[in-house]
Amino acid sequence: MTQVQPATGHRPLLLVVATGMRTYREYLLRSIRSEFDIHLFHVDEPTWEKEYISGWTVLPSTLDGPAMADAARRLHAVAPVAGVLCWDEGRIHAASCTAEALGLRNGEPDVIWRLRDKGQTRAALDAAGVAQPRSLPVKTLEEALSAADRIGYPVILKPRGLGASLGVVRVDDAVQLAEKFAFTAGMRGPDPEPLVYSTDQPVLVEELVSGEEISVDAVVQDGKVTPLFVGRKVVGYPPYAEEIGHFVDGDDPLLTDPQLLDALQDTHTALGVRDAWTHSEFMLTAAGPRLIEVNGRLGGDMIPYLGLLATGIDPGLAAARVACGLTPGTTPSHLRVAGIRFFYVTHDDTRIESVAFRRTRLPAGVEQLVAVAKAGAVVSPPPKGTVWGRIAFAIATGDSIGECGAALDAAESALDVRSDQDATLARDELKVHGN
Repeated sequence: MTQVQPATGHRPLLLVVATGMRTYREYLLRSIRSEFDIHLFHVDEPTWEKEYISGWTVLPSTLDGPAMADAARRLHAVAPVAGVLCWDEGRIHAASCTAEALGLRNGEPDVIWRLRDKGQTRAALDAAGVAQPRSLPVKTLEEALSAADRIGYPVILKPRGLGASLGVVRVDDAVQLAEKFAFTAGMRGPDPEPLVYSTDQPVLVEELVSGEEISVDAVVQDGKVTPLFVGRKVVGYPPYAEEIGHFVDGDDPLLTDPQLLDALQDTHTALGVRDAWTHSEFMLTAAGPRLIEVNGRLGGDMIPYLGLLATGIDPGLAAARVACGLTPGTTPSHLRVAGIRFFYVTHDDTRIESVAFRRTRLPAGVEQLVAVAKAGAVVSPPPKGTVWGRIAFAIATGDSIGECGAALDAAESALDVRSDQDATLARDELKVHGN
C-alpha cells in the first residue's frame, strides 16, 4: 500500500527507511519535517509518524534492497525523491541499494557493506595502513584459540556483522575464551541478517587496546569528513562492553585534535565513504587513536540528540541535507555539555510492575526522564539484557561533565522501580530473620 500526499511547496522529498522506536528517534523526524517532505518506507502503516510525514509505503520487508529499490522507482515516477535516509543499522544496506537505484547520494551498497561487515572494515584499513587493533576472523573455537595465541591475551571477541556492542566480550586467557566463544558466535541481532551477508568466519578475535573510548558523529560530503559531535562513552558490566551512558561536550578539544581528525579522514578515505552521516568509534590510546568501527548511520543511544543540546547543530536536518546533496548546517549556536544515563534492573528475568521518576527537587539541568519498560515486561541486565534490558534513561545538561553527571546522579536517585523481585527479596529477608 502506498499513500502519497500533495507536496508542500518546493521542499525536497526525503525517503526515510523505517523509523525505529519512537522514544529514541522521534526527534529526528520532528526536525526533518521543518524543511523536507518525508515519505516513509515501513512494514506497517505508520502511527505516530503520520504527524511528520507526507506519505508512506507499506512493504513486506525493509531489509530487501532490490525490492525496496523497485518500490522507490515507482514512487520516484510520481513524486521525485531528492534523497534517501536510514538510521537503522540493519537497514542501511538496503537503503543504499534504494539510493543507488535512484542515482542519489549514498547509493554505494558495497561501501555500506564494508562498514557493516567489520571483517571487511579491518581488511580495508589494513591495506591503507590506518592504525587499528590487530584483528583475525575465525569460525571455530579452535581457530579462535589459535588467533588469540598469535595476537596475545587479553583479546576481544566480536561478531563481525552486528552493532550495539552485541556479543562483544573481553577474555583474559584460553579458559575464558573457551567459556565465552559460544556467547559471541551465537549472538543474533533483532532482525534476520540480509541474504547478501555470508561468511564462514563470523567472529573476530581482536587485540585489546586500552584508553578512553569515544564516538564521533560526522557528515561526509564528496569524501570530506566534518566531525560534529564527540561522545565520551561510559562503559559498564565488564567483561562485556555495555554502553551505559555518554557525555557530549560542545567544546570538546577532540573536535580540533589533529591526530583524531587525520585518523577520521584517513579511515573514511580508506573505506570509500563519500556521502553519508557516519558514527565512528575510536580508542584513545597512549600511541594515538585506534579505530574500533565505523557505522554508516547516525549514532544510537540518543548521542545525536545530546549533540543538539550541546551545540545547537540539528542532526536530523544535517543528515537529511547531506542525503539530498545540500550543505548541512555545522556551526554551533552555543556550547555546553549534555549527558545520558541508562538504567537496568539487578536480576535476570525481572518482571516489571512499574517504572517512574519522582520529579520533585531535581536540579534544573535534568532535561528528560524517560521510563522505557512497561508494566509486565520481563527484562534483564547485561549481558542477557543488552540494549533491550534498559528500563529507563535520563538526560541532563550542564557547564561541565561534572555538573552534568551530578544532575544524572540526582535523576538516578529519583528512579522508582517496582517488580516481582521486590516480593522475592522481601520473602528471602523474612527467611533469614526467621532463622
